[in-house]
Amino acid sequence: MRPTPYVASLRIYEPLSAFEPTDRLRWQSMEINEESYIVEERLALRRLVFPEPPAGRPDGVHILEVEGERYVAPWATATRCWAALDNFKDSLPSTVVPFFITPAIEDVITAGVDLLEDKVPHILTETWVIPPRWFLLFQPQERQRGEDAHGLFTQARTTIALAKSRAQTAHETVVGAFGEGPVEQDLENLLAWLEMFHPKSFVELDYGGLATYLDKSLRENGEDGLLADSSIEDVLQSISGLAVADGMVAGQGYERLMTRWRNVQGLESAN
Repeated sequence: MRPTPYVASLRIYEPLSAFEPTDRLRWQSMEINEESYIVEERLALRRLVFPEPPAGRPDGVHILEVEGERYVAPWATATRCWAALDNFKDSLPSTVVPFFITPAIEDVITAGVDLLEDKVPHILTETWVIPPRWFLLFQPQERQRGEDAHGLFTQARTTIALAKSRAQTAHETVVGAFGEGPVEQDLENLLAWLEMFHPKSFVELDYGGLATYLDKSLRENGEDGLLADSSIEDVLQSISGLAVADGMVAGQGYERLMTRWRNVQGLESAN
């Protein structure tokens, strides 16, 4: 099982040409490590216990090679620490934040952040659930699932051009069906994030350790484990239903998806 089995990730792999020369040189010569996901998660756990200034330390990357060309997804520890802290502070009244994050810890997390050239992370993460909007970036044939040394896995990968096209179509469909609102804004934010990266990038969805929890939940409900996961299909059905103003079809897909992932979230309190 993965060190942080409750985390799913959405990653952008950019070609080396998108980065600074020093980074290109370092990452071009780096050996591909199939365990990079595990190393990243172990490091994340250690930093929860022993916070340290993120901006000044060397960071890792996930590496993907396609047709002889190398693509990388930097862990961007400094950016992600800063973004997570910023989002957490925005979710609470300012008078309450010090009870969770002391000024000393906040100083450690944000040390050197002003020096960061790019505050846009290549990796987004969620715990115990995968946002529906992530699934709409992919088609079922782009999904792979199976088992390796660390347990069950599900991943999907596509080009950023296809991901942006699908997100744009979904955004237009949602606006046409509901107008502006929270769902539309989430899709707009996702599109804005995708637009930040090189047009020849790849987008990857990784269930992480949630694949194991999803398999357990599906089997407990009499289904064939991960093979019964139709999250991508359900989101596509929901969007298709909205596109033709068929609320029943749209609702069926959405309800299947939400029921499946609510059951996974329920395992959080059971562990």
